[in-house]
Formats: sequence, structure tokens, C-alpha cells
Amino acid sequence: MASKRIAQETFDAAVRENIEEFAMGPEEAVKEAVEQFESQGVDLSNIVKTVPKVSADGPQEPTHDVLQTLSDLQESVASSRPQEVSAHLTRFCDQCKQDKACCFLAAQKGAYPIILAAWKLATASDQGLLLQSLNALSVLTDGQPDLLDTQGLQLLVATLAQNANKADLTCSGIRCVRHACLKHEQNRQDLVKAGVLPLLTGAIVHHGHHANVVREACWALRVMTFDDDMRMSISHAHNHAKMIVQENRGLKVLIEATKAFLDNPGVLGELCGTLSRLAVRNEFCQEVVDLGGLSILVSLLADCNDHQELVKQLLSALRAIAGNDDVKDAIVHAGGMESIVAAMTRHLASPQVCEQSCAALSVLALRKPNNSRIIVEGGGAVAALQAMKAHPQEAGVQKQACLLIRNLVSRSRAFSKPILDLGAEALITKAQSNHRSCEDVAKAALRDLGCHVEFQELWTGQRGHLAP
Repeated sequence: MASKRIAQETFDAAVRENIEEFAMGPEEAVKEAVEQFESQGVDLSNIVKTVPKVSADGPQEPTHDVLQTLSDLQESVASSRPQEVSAHLTRFCDQCKQDKACCFLAAQKGAYPIILAAWKLATASDQGLLLQSLNALSVLTDGQPDLLDTQGLQLLVATLAQNANKADLTCSGIRCVRHACLKHEQNRQDLVKAGVLPLLTGAIVHHGHHANVVREACWALRVMTFDDDMRMSISHAHNHAKMIVQENRGLKVLIEATKAFLDNPGVLGELCGTLSRLAVRNEFCQEVVDLGGLSILVSLLADCNDHQELVKQLLSALRAIAGNDDVKDAIVHAGGMESIVAAMTRHLASPQVCEQSCAALSVLALRKPNNSRIIVEGGGAVAALQAMKAHPQEAGVQKQACLLIRNLVSRSRAFSKPILDLGAEALITKAQSNHRSCEDVAKAALRDLGCHVEFQELWTGQRGHLAP
């Protein structure tokens, strides 16, 4: 059930009542109001929990510091005083960063058109004010993508296009794009139509040695491939991925960019994570190999084994491109299987790495008996069962390990006995009973291992309810 919400004015009135009617001090009044609403199941994450300004005649307007800042900003913009605008934008960003609720309150009180006006005031000769305006928009739209309108969208694309050679403005502008597109399908589609994709890939090319720009651009490209807006029945995620690759050389751009950050695991992780989001077609997976991406991924997995987050992204990328059957063989021939098993063994305590390792091996084994043999002989089955033992409560690990075992033996039944001798049946049965999401893959694994499986007939053709 959705949490209850209240308006800022309701909370402020409760605080004022505590002060005026019960003679509480300011801090005590706020604390009492918080406890009162939380006891009623109210979500106060959008509420500024500070004492409103009061006078002898009642509350003054605006009641909160962030609203006073907005008022000052609006006055400075209207009077075209850039220095004052700059100071107020800086203060606004600081207030919103300190308390996310200030963003929500500011948005409700008309912050967006005020910041848009400040943005328009910033001319090409005033790069500092332009940057501050973008930073303020980025802060405001974080979690509030509905604020961006057509005028702001066009201005954002134009600003990125006109300042493509300026790293700081590009970075802040791309961050605005990311915030505006996260969980907002319409903004994604409108920005793509406005031409944002070549600006994102172009930023990686033009600022290939600027870590922050590359990181932001990768993140924004990934968001363009998300299907995360529950309000929209149709997503263009797949089409956007195709456009990034086919019209904007996305795979080549990402693979070339890795060469500048071989000593920066953070940026490499962003690049690999984006690569995995773009490998959505058979030919795209092959293109990664043709461009030298596979050798880079396998080398990084072997050389950067200590960086857990990077390892997870590398495994995800290998899993994605292994969707192509020819690439499966190429990964195995390049030594990718050994690196995956080594990564899982090295990071056995990490459920995320174990899950991604099992998933990658599972894809390599699918429809490939020879790959299954190499995986079993290389210790892949042993490592998967160790992961199941290490993370019995992690449904993702259990599910991918079951799927791996099923794929290893489905076309190579000779491996069933060695895997069963390692205790697979008990582990799979336990996963089946502990995790509902594992039920189907666990039954498939047990069936292909030759174990007894109880299948339940959900419907027998008779009237009545389905079996529970």
C-alpha cells in the first residue's frame, strides 16, 4: 500500500501549533511533529523539517530558507543582475543538496521557471552563470523529471550543441539529460528526436580523457535504453539502443574510450556497463568482437580482478555479447571462461559477482556441449556450487547457478554424475524450497540431472480453481 503524504503547509502548521499552543521550543516542536505524523504512517521524505519563520502576527512568507532564496533569485533575474543571480543559484544548490526535501518544496513553489529565466539570462560570454544555471537545473530535476518542459528541453539540447568543446558545461548538461530521462519515457523520446544521442556519443569522443564527462555520458546513454516508466505502455528502449549503435557508432566510441582509462576502474565500469546495454542484437554482439572489444574485456577481467565493481560490469558485458552463438565460442577461445571462474572464486563473498559469473557461464554453455565440457573441466560447476553454499539466501545467485547446471548437462548427460557427486541435488532442492523464483529453473536442473522431480498439474480441464 502506498505511503500517506502531506503538504509542507500541513507540517508547518503542526509545528506552529506545538510552539504556540504547547509552548514547545523550536527543535522540540519539529521533533514532536515528525513523531506525530510518522506514527500515522505518513512519509515525510518530501517535507522540510525545519522551523518556519514566525512573527508576533504569525508566519512570514516565504517560510523556509530555500523559498527565500528563490524569491531573491527571481528578483535578481528580473533586475538582470548576474552577480547576484550567481550567488543565489549557488546558495540554492547548496540548500537542495543538504536536504532533498528542499528540492520538492522549491519545485512546488515555482522554482523551475525561475531557474529557466536565469538560464536565459546567462549569455555565451558568461560561462560561469550558464554553468551554475545548469547545475541548479540538474539538482532540481533529480527525481522530478516531469518539470522539464518543451522550452527547457530545446534549450538544453541547444546549450549542449553550442558548448560541445567545454568539458564542465558538457558534464553538467548531460547530467541534466540523465535526470530528465530517468523514469520518464516521454522525455527520452523527445530528447532523442531533438538530437541528443549524437551529443552524448560526441561528448565521449571530444572529451575522451575527461573522466567525469565520459562517466556522465555513459550513464545518460544507459538511461536512454531503460524501460522504467510505468506510466507508458510502449517503450522505445530497444530502438534507442539501435540508434546509438547504428547511427552514432556507439560501440566503437565506447571501446575506443576504454583505452584512455585502463588505470581508472570506475570509468571502465561505466563503459562496460553501457556496452552491455547496447548488445541487444546478434550483429551488435559480433561487432564488439570485430572492434576488439572482446580481447579488451577478457584482458581487463584477468588484470583487474581485485576491483569488485569493475569485475561485475565486465561479467555483465561478457554475458550480454555471449547472446551470439559465435561469440560464445570466441569468448571461450580467448580464455574468458577461465577468467570468469577465477573471478567467481576470487570474489566468492560477493553475491553480485557470483550471480553475474554464473549467468555468464550459463549463457556460454547454452546449446554448446563443447563449451559445457570446458566449463566443467575448468572448475565452473564446482565454483557455482560453492557460490550456492556461500549465498543460500540470495535468490539471484541460486537461480543463475541452477540455470548454469541445467545448461551444462542438458546436452551433455555424462556430466550429471560428477556434478551430483559434488552435492548438487541437495543444494538445488534447497534453492527450490527457499526461493519461489527458483522453482522452475531448479526443477529443470533436477530433471536434466536425472533426479526425481514432482511436477504439479496446474489445470486438469475441470471447473474450479488452479492448483495453489
